[in-house]
Amino acid sequence: MIRLTWVQPEDLVGHELRQAAEDGREVTEIAARWHAAGGHDAPPRAGASPEVPPVRLRRLAEDLLDELAALPSPLPEPSTLAGIVAACPAWPSGPRRSPGAAGAVLGGGPAAGSPDPRVLDRMLGAWLGRAAGCVLGKPVEKIPREGIRAIAEATGNWPIRGWFTAEGLPAEIGARWPWNRRSAVNSLAENIDGVPEDDDLNFALLALALLERHGRAFTTENVAQLWLDELPGGRVFTAERAAYRNLLTGLEPPAAEGGHPAFRDPPAGGDAGDRRGGAVPASTATFRNPFREWIGALIRADVYGWVNPGDPATAAEFAWRDARLSHTANGIYGSMFVAAMCAAALVASSVEEVVAAGLAVIPPESRLAVAVRQAAEDARGEADFERVVDRLHERHGALHWVHTINNAALITAALVHGRGDFTASIAGAVAGGWDTDSAGATVGSIAGALRGASAIPPEWSLKNRLSSSVTGFDGIGLDELAGRTLALATEES
Repeated sequence: MIRLTWVQPEDLVGHELRQAAEDGREVTEIAARWHAAGGHDAPPRAGASPEVPPVRLRRLAEDLLDELAALPSPLPEPSTLAGIVAACPAWPSGPRRSPGAAGAVLGGGPAAGSPDPRVLDRMLGAWLGRAAGCVLGKPVEKIPREGIRAIAEATGNWPIRGWFTAEGLPAEIGARWPWNRRSAVNSLAENIDGVPEDDDLNFALLALALLERHGRAFTTENVAQLWLDELPGGRVFTAERAAYRNLLTGLEPPAAEGGHPAFRDPPAGGDAGDRRGGAVPASTATFRNPFREWIGALIRADVYGWVNPGDPATAAEFAWRDARLSHTANGIYGSMFVAAMCAAALVASSVEEVVAAGLAVIPPESRLAVAVRQAAEDARGEADFERVVDRLHERHGALHWVHTINNAALITAALVHGRGDFTASIAGAVAGGWDTDSAGATVGSIAGALRGASAIPPEWSLKNRLSSSVTGFDGIGLDELAGRTLALATEES
């Protein structure tokens, strides 16, 4: 029996009920009907429940998903770019990118000949940092915070200062907290041989390919086609799998702004893309996709920042074009937040500048912005990072472990508390115990860009070789990726 994860209607209902509780919709009566019929809550960590339900329950699940989708959220959290910009009083208002502008910011580019080695070092730092943070988190993905600490302490690696290892790990701890089965074979200190394949890296490669093929005017439809061309359905998860399924059934990505009313923001706030009613069509991001505010869009954002150094507004706009294929509201904001931080990290001198750039491009009253500000404040005022993480779990522990809001808060806290120290920053992101490889990758990307590859301690080197199933990238060097990304950043518009 195949119980494909993240698409079973009877599991999606529980996730949509959780999403409704988070975005302010009143669903008590719908939840009561679901449970009275024998429906279950969402699996807490797994992507699918183990048993096939009765046909009547599946049909009810499909009906309730549509009923839930028709309920508007009362929160003022727009998903259109115009709505987001209007909600951001600090949206960057400086000059947008012009021919040669990025090259001038970076100190290289066509006008200056070959790029400044210091600039290339920062771009390589971004790629290496993303890879190292991802690999550090891979073997403990899905292990809760308590288990991560137990493993690290038992192997003399607490506070975390190096790769995880199975050598010397007591059998009882290994049995209680088993490694991520797909990652233990290539992400432990004793078996790392280059950068293993991971969706957190594949999406960065896809963004690079997207920009090389379609240029800076790429569309959401271009992103969708690239997924269909390059990504097997089994290599995407949560919101991306829902959007992929929707593409295969003929649903369209959200229309260009100014198009169909389903994708315009309502005057009172909320997400009109979720209100389908009778005549309003669903999009790939909204149809039976309760994961639309989870972390998937955030992990796709880094390259959009790297090709727009010093221009967080354009970086955020690029990220929005990509994210809207599968996400809405805070799911989109997470992508824009990270893209803007990555754009700033290549030219900034401090983590505080980077976080400020990210906050400037997301609505300040959104749940994400509130969580990020609180996390940054905690990290500034508390010397013990474990206490910072305690507070994050107190606030956000009810969210799924791969939700955008809790992970973005952890990413922020790890960066601010780490103050540019690469090892401390990625270690904090992983020790926080949510989406360990994704949070580690994003923090590593930003911390690596801030200081450059030459400042990343040698113990985090990865043989300059990356494995991937994305066409044309298997075995590629991180140095080549950095060079190609820098070329996109400095090319004439």
